[in-house]
Amino acid sequence: MLRGCTDIICCVLFIVVILGYMAVGILAWLYGDPRHVLYPRNSTGMFCGIGLNKAQPSVFYFDILKCVTSINIMAATLNGLQCPTTQVCVEKCPDVFWALNPIAYLPNAKPQDYFNQSLCVSSFDLARTTLKVKEIVDQELCPFFYTPTISVLGRCVPDVTALKNIPNDFANTWGLPSSINDTVNGIGNAKGDMVNSFKAKEIGVRIFEDFASSWQWIIAALVIAMVVSFLFLLLLRFIAPVMVWVLIFGVLAVGAYGIYHCWWEYDNYRKSTVSITDIGFTTDFKVYLQVKETWLAFLIILSVVEGILLLTLIFLRTRILIAIALIQESSKAVSHIMSTLFYPLITFVLLVVCVAYWGITALYLATSGTPVYKVVALNSTQDNCGQISGNETCDPQTFYNSTDYSWCRSARCIFIKYNNEGLLQRNLFYLQIYNVVAFLWCINFVIAMGQCSLAGAFASYYWALNKPSDIPTFPLSQAFIRTIRYHVGSLAFGALILTLIQIIRIILEYLDHKTRAAQNPCSRFLMCCLKCCFWCLEKFIKFLNRNAYIMIAVYGKNFCVSAKNAFMLLMRNIVRVVVLDKVTDLLLFFGKMLVVGGVGVLAFFFFSGRIRLPGSNFRTEMLNYYWMPIIVVVVGAYLIAHGFFSVYSMCVDTLFLCFLEDLERHDGTMQKPYYMSKNLMKILNKKNRGPKNGKGKD
Repeated sequence: MLRGCTDIICCVLFIVVILGYMAVGILAWLYGDPRHVLYPRNSTGMFCGIGLNKAQPSVFYFDILKCVTSINIMAATLNGLQCPTTQVCVEKCPDVFWALNPIAYLPNAKPQDYFNQSLCVSSFDLARTTLKVKEIVDQELCPFFYTPTISVLGRCVPDVTALKNIPNDFANTWGLPSSINDTVNGIGNAKGDMVNSFKAKEIGVRIFEDFASSWQWIIAALVIAMVVSFLFLLLLRFIAPVMVWVLIFGVLAVGAYGIYHCWWEYDNYRKSTVSITDIGFTTDFKVYLQVKETWLAFLIILSVVEGILLLTLIFLRTRILIAIALIQESSKAVSHIMSTLFYPLITFVLLVVCVAYWGITALYLATSGTPVYKVVALNSTQDNCGQISGNETCDPQTFYNSTDYSWCRSARCIFIKYNNEGLLQRNLFYLQIYNVVAFLWCINFVIAMGQCSLAGAFASYYWALNKPSDIPTFPLSQAFIRTIRYHVGSLAFGALILTLIQIIRIILEYLDHKTRAAQNPCSRFLMCCLKCCFWCLEKFIKFLNRNAYIMIAVYGKNFCVSAKNAFMLLMRNIVRVVVLDKVTDLLLFFGKMLVVGGVGVLAFFFFSGRIRLPGSNFRTEMLNYYWMPIIVVVVGAYLIAHGFFSVYSMCVDTLFLCFLEDLERHDGTMQKPYYMSKNLMKILNKKNRGPKNGKGKD
């Protein structure tokens, strides 16, 4: 079949968007500085942990209480983001209680005897200073007290677990302001809510130790999950009929037992004089179970459902047989093209690249402006500090060494925002939107490319008249190259439609979040309906796109024609579609539960020490939390099973559409032979006539 490029306009548009996306990434990389987010800063604006401060990775706050007490003030005025107290880079966060001894304020006291140089401002030299202790404290050149701290993301924050050892009169004992006592006690009272947060680091270390001692066995369990998933798919050709009929008759048997139990309960309460009208309305459901009318209603409902299921089984038995035959045929197709089982790894890698590029670009865009610092007076009523309007810009690297604001001891150079005066900075919001839209489009395109490539490989299996001799060499590689060569535009078209719907859903979620407080019941109902409608529309578009990609892979038509043909073909066989979909879903769900449950139980018995492998040095006592490797194994097993079964599901859908096309386009003659298997032809009472009779092999 001759092919040509499809949806060229959308292909060009997609390429232009990708090139623009690359340009946005380059601009963000040139002007962005993620160090603003990854590394803390000291009061001079220098980063801790890199450059000159490489040996000092953490930032220490002289009076961290100001970070808490000034948040509301800063937010209401300048929207500042930096804590309004002196900050220095330190090698290690202080882990003890300390306060300046009152005798340090005596006239003859030497500052170097009372302060720690490593916790003072780097430009301040204790050994050579001529300042008195009070002047050092007033100018915040050295801290006059601190409590035990721990490093969290490079910030020295109070260690609330150690606050229980602080004296109740800590401030009064050392001659500190009484407000210190109140705040420290407040932190101590809140430790019940904060202890768990600060214990997270210790727990994380223990979990890491568990992974370090058990990673080989985790990998072994995931390999077992991969092998079990693979074997299950290959064995479906033999066990699919048994599993389907066992599950169907199991449901009927459960329904029959339910009918019997309801009749038995009804017969027990038949002579009772208590009626449901005598009980009325009550929240105690057990009361209704002692009334015969309740069991009669259950009996009628279950009987009706059981009757519907039996009639459905009788009238749809042929379609169920077709579904089972297609599932068996899909297992054969997978066994002949086993490379398809590993294609999800390619899709996964491409998705990781897309997510990483989006995250890095968003981070660089968010930090693409130069930091803006302004002078802020922490105490506007002190020393004429009210003259500071908050509009004066400053340089934190020179501010604390100058005397321009020496008349206001509470003046600080505070980070306010990133500069938004440049062309790039003024359009950061639109660039972030572009980043999100391009990201969603790329994600949907990668998924579409995987579906179309797999569909092309499985379609080449179905349309091989003599299987497996007529199956092309390297069908998956050929399908992938064919998809990239001819159908990028069609895949981009389908991905764009899905992206637009997802953007609308994101906007609705954003509006709902922002206006939730002002919504009345009517508006909440309308918003809920809108979100539900677009959720259903997204599911429908995903279903339509999936089948459109199959038709593109088979016939090479453009997206609109393929979507129309696929939709009309499915509508003409809607009953077969429903039966096949439900039977396949049932089998794949059972298969996932089998893989995840089996591997999870095996991991539980192994990591909990209930079973031990001979010759193994692994012991349960080596683990701090034995359930953590189990969780990792269960989640990993599910992802592996989902990856394998998604390929199988795509195979079933592809063979099903090819089967429907085969029925409509061919009649079994020598000119138009059927390509379906002998099993399918037997179920449908079809056969190939003439010299080619019997060519459709299993």
